[in-house]
Amino acid sequence: MDDIPPPLPANPVRFMDQFRACVRTRHLAYRTEKTYCGWVKDFIYFHQKRHPQEMGAIEVDAWLSYLANQRNVAINTQKTALNAIVFLYKHFLHKDLGQLAFTRTNKGRRLPTVFSHDEAMRVLGFMEGDHKLVASLMYGSGLRVMESVRLRVQDVDFSQQCLIIRD
Repeated sequence: MDDIPPPLPANPVRFMDQFRACVRTRHLAYRTEKTYCGWVKDFIYFHQKRHPQEMGAIEVDAWLSYLANQRNVAINTQKTALNAIVFLYKHFLHKDLGQLAFTRTNKGRRLPTVFSHDEAMRVLGFMEGDHKLVASLMYGSGLRVMESVRLRVQDVDFSQQCLIIRD
């Protein structure tokens, strides 16, 4: 499954394996680990595979400004990239970046496109089996994808047509 992190080597040697081990010791979610690793790789490749230990605030500013100006990323995307790099330097490399002075993106949040009730019913009409059940639960209850996938049979009361929420 995509939510279970693969095992790391007993004594990680490669930089990214060591970084992953650091993320896991902090008990961050596996999706956060994957996201942070992706941004760290992007940062390294942007600087022609230079080791982050030999870089600092100037390179971080250049990369974050590039994300805003050339890649035109959204505000939250740039913030996530910033969080990944700050984690890398603070918790993994134990290096203070100091004050950063990068160009902040001004691309706002895009409003999602939402189906009308009729459109949603038409889409559900083309589905069957487990997919239709999960999609119907998501539509009717507002569950997210992973919340729906993690549901168990005992979480659904078909006679009362409700979900049983447990902490």
